[in-house]
Amino acid sequence: MSHTMLLVQPTKRPEGRTSADCESGNERMEGVCKTCEEHLKRMDPNSPSITYDISQLFDSIDDLAELSCLVYPADTQTYQPYNKDWIEEKTSVPLRGQAQQAGK
Repeated sequence: MSHTMLLVQPTKRPEGRTSADCESGNERMEGVCKTCEEHLKRMDPNSPSITYDISQLFDSIDDLAELSCLVYPADTQTYQPYNKDWIEEKTSVPLRGQAQQAGK
């Protein structure tokens, strides 16, 4: 799988920017979910645990000031930028699969 740099800016404040290196699509998905879980925890700090569905995940992605990634496919040897919409699409496919497996 291609190396990915996940770029996150939760608020308009530039000093809140973070990045994460991901070596696979699963790592990227986990990074996106972790970012959204942190956002949900900030929204409800008194809750002992966080649960959410895929629509809440996408809402928290939309609430981020910026979320993008740079993907480095081996065949092109260059980083390609992708936006929130692409990240949501690539994250939803494995999550829907996991939900279907859990429902069986």
